[in-house]
Amino acid sequence: MFHLSSQMVKKKAVCAISAALALLPFGVALTASRPAEALPVSSLNARPLPAFARKYGMPCSACHDSWPRLSPFGQAFKDNGYQLMNDKDAPIWQNPGYWPVTFRITPQWHFERTNRVLVDGSTAGSSTEAGITSHGFDWSGLDFHTAGTLAKNVSFYVLPASDSTGAFHFEAVFARLDNLFGSSWLNIKLGKFELDNLQSEKRPLTLSNNGGFYQNYHFQPLFAPGTPAVPGPIGESNYVFGIGDNQVGLEWMGHSKDDRTRISASLLTSNDGNPGLTSNNGSGGPPVTGKTYDGFFAASRAFQIGDLGLQRVGGFAYIGQAPTFCKFTSGGACIDGTGIDNKPYYRAGFIGMWFIKKFDVTTMYFRGWDNAFLASGTPAEPGATLPAGFHAPSWNGALIEPHYTVGPRLVFTGRYEAIRMSQQIQDSNPSDLGNIDAGTIGFRYYPFISSRAGFAFHNEVSIVRQRKAAPISGNDLTSGSAMVGFDFDF
Repeated sequence: MFHLSSQMVKKKAVCAISAALALLPFGVALTASRPAEALPVSSLNARPLPAFARKYGMPCSACHDSWPRLSPFGQAFKDNGYQLMNDKDAPIWQNPGYWPVTFRITPQWHFERTNRVLVDGSTAGSSTEAGITSHGFDWSGLDFHTAGTLAKNVSFYVLPASDSTGAFHFEAVFARLDNLFGSSWLNIKLGKFELDNLQSEKRPLTLSNNGGFYQNYHFQPLFAPGTPAVPGPIGESNYVFGIGDNQVGLEWMGHSKDDRTRISASLLTSNDGNPGLTSNNGSGGPPVTGKTYDGFFAASRAFQIGDLGLQRVGGFAYIGQAPTFCKFTSGGACIDGTGIDNKPYYRAGFIGMWFIKKFDVTTMYFRGWDNAFLASGTPAEPGATLPAGFHAPSWNGALIEPHYTVGPRLVFTGRYEAIRMSQQIQDSNPSDLGNIDAGTIGFRYYPFISSRAGFAFHNEVSIVRQRKAAPISGNDLTSGSAMVGFDFDF
């Protein structure tokens, strides 16, 4: 890390603004995406807290190599329960006027286009497809972070988050017992929290409607060409689950004193992070049973290579289950808590984070599998059999995400994701049905770095193509976004 002279800062500011203006026509010309809408709430649920910087009297760059992404020091601070392991950790030693609160929101201009949207046809009761384009000034949802320590080695996090209309929900709510019995290997967390994965979806350097989440984390196979997706990331069909979603449960996490080795295991309610043991399917499908649990496991190891930087490799696995049949209904609708005949699914992968001084790249291999009853929406009642030609779908995914950190105030980013089906749900499906290619480029310029606030001039273009997913024709569905905004917290 280094400080830029005022002349260099001015020069880079001019370059940043010029690059932003250059990106806009590129995005307008190339993107083809969903109609304009507010950013998904998840796209702003990162954890950059100036409140922590104020508490310890440090700049935000102490924990972030490019806000909101964590540096190795920031990762260790998080793993220690938002503590530096000194006498300032416990609230009793803090200034009585200190309040650990951070607000984050992003006013913006964005462009959205969809190449094939389901619309009414020219005759009554008919439907057709049309391209839809929208653009204009907008704002994101609001994140209201409060986090810190309740006592030495007792930490907490509460995140009420709203969409752009002001409708709030709890994105994260947990308390954590840190360093039990004086051991860094014993940390227990209870509540709703982000899964302990190396590649965090809550700390992205991309924020647009298409680039603000990872396709691999939310992909679910399509049942047939033209199958409409339920609300959510592209590709979800019969049940809703995302490894990037905050989940509800109990987590054990342990790490070495230098934080080079990390390992965790979580026991989670099988409802994709919904409150009150309610349905995990917003489209009216089988509800969560309230009696079943999922597991998530992750481990990683970091190592230094000369003066290139700290490299880290790791693996993860999510083993879940979801009901396929409803034991009781009311008015034809499933009653929450009565889902039965659960069938399994899993998501697993390996992640590498590679640093060559100012340049770094994250790589990921992803593997997914769903039980055939679950993927096809077939009730798995006793004695039930699948229709001929149905299979358990499986797929492979890959991610490559490079970053070039020019300095503390300027970072360029890119990402390419690919998803390829290896086994379709039905024999009649084309072999490439549902395959995804997604690309994102952008940069963030930070005019200042302080312990009071964070501010980024954010610029991004994102394009996603899914094979044979158009709602009627079964042609390719192409979507994308272009965005310019002021991303700030205080």
